[in-house]
Amino acid sequence: MNISMGGNDKPGEAMPVSALSMLPPKAASGPPVLLASLREALIACDIKDGATLSFHHHLRDGDAVLNQVLNTAAEAGLRGLTVAASSIFPVHAPLVDHIAHGVVTRLVCDYVKGPVASAIMAGLMPEPVLLQSHGGRARAISSGQLPVDVAFLGAPRVDRDGSATGAGGRASCGPLGYAMVDADYAKKVVLLTEEICTAPLGRYEIEPGKADFLVTVPSLGDNRRILSGATAIATDAASTTIVDLVLGVIHASGLIADGFSFQTGAGGISLGVANKLGHLLATAGVRGGFISGGIAGGHVALLKARLFERILDVQSFDLEAVRSYERNLAHVAMSASRYASPIDPSPVVDLLDTVVLGAAEVDRSFNVNVATGGNGVILGGPGGHPDTAAGAKLTIVTTRLKAGGNPKIVDRVACCVTPGCDVDVVVTEAGIAVNPMRMDLLERFRKSSLPLRTIDQLAAIAASEAPVQRSNKTDSVVAVVERRGGGCMDIIYGCTA
Repeated sequence: MNISMGGNDKPGEAMPVSALSMLPPKAASGPPVLLASLREALIACDIKDGATLSFHHHLRDGDAVLNQVLNTAAEAGLRGLTVAASSIFPVHAPLVDHIAHGVVTRLVCDYVKGPVASAIMAGLMPEPVLLQSHGGRARAISSGQLPVDVAFLGAPRVDRDGSATGAGGRASCGPLGYAMVDADYAKKVVLLTEEICTAPLGRYEIEPGKADFLVTVPSLGDNRRILSGATAIATDAASTTIVDLVLGVIHASGLIADGFSFQTGAGGISLGVANKLGHLLATAGVRGGFISGGIAGGHVALLKARLFERILDVQSFDLEAVRSYERNLAHVAMSASRYASPIDPSPVVDLLDTVVLGAAEVDRSFNVNVATGGNGVILGGPGGHPDTAAGAKLTIVTTRLKAGGNPKIVDRVACCVTPGCDVDVVVTEAGIAVNPMRMDLLERFRKSSLPLRTIDQLAAIAASEAPVQRSNKTDSVVAVVERRGGGCMDIIYGCTA
């Protein structure tokens, strides 16, 4: 079988990662200047038409920072802005009006869902959106390929020296892993907070002296909305079967040993695996080294049970993880660059033994789509999927055979986000398929009771249960999926319903 390196043959091959390097982060200066309003911050930063503004998504669908800043920018008459946000959620629906009125004309992000995604598919953006991976975004910012004029960073707690953390305060959201890169490399940094602490912070993600300006706002957002549908454990019968098969794959892989390192994605099946992994480790008498990535309650439980030594957290997925970061020194923050940048000297993704990821679609060449649904409509983006898949020793992709009337194992994915060469095993409720490039795993699994199938067999079963229902593509390119090292991975066309 030919294992494709990408979903389509497209121009814009990546610059070799070895040719890229991280710029030195900007030097720390004195305490930030306290300003009375966001309007004053725009003036102080001398923001002009066409500027690039960056934002983080640690409050996820509860974020209020991006909307406040862009509303202020619109009122100030700014036009042609680039929004470089780590992710966009339904709460950011007001962005659609800013795009329609020319306030925002370019969007770079790692994930987009909701009304903004619908507007992109409808062709509202003047130019295609650039979808990056989490590591790709960090690489682009730290190498200077994505220069940020002003970073607007919400921080639940800030002290007068400009130290900032996501731990504590009314809007506590966990470590500010994505914001750390922006703070290091943006030309200007504005911290937004609800609380300026009188005493120096003992623990922080953004170092003192990195921020230029500080503004207090009534609300950073609603941290109860950090937990979204994408970060809830799936409990249906098919998902439970997949979870059990994943645990069987991990056990049969031979990787379970002291120091075992592990990560899951944000999907319901992946988080279900995290919840059950503890029994596997305890039975084997093994203590893992670290859990990484976006962190949820299931990961915290493994740390509390002393089945892992520490958590390396770039983003909290629920309030249990937020509280753990506040209280447990073994729950450690990491920047997006340290987590997944391909030009970081030793990214955490390269230290992973196993990662368990979800998929919108998988094709016969093991390519994975997490950007669009089977109907071609944008439903997310790369996130950390291609970063962790490239780095881990064992990359497991889980998916049901069908969803929404469409098969999820297909002849060719609608959009390739993670290339098949980085995927080792696909797990469905009908069995597991091993990438032919991993004959070592296949030999191991043949000695187990795992239900082995070929990817072609899984595709045939999926097609028999749910015939492909593709939407009609337009000729308009609405988004470009970037390789984590730079260059075009695939493109997304507009489509009609």
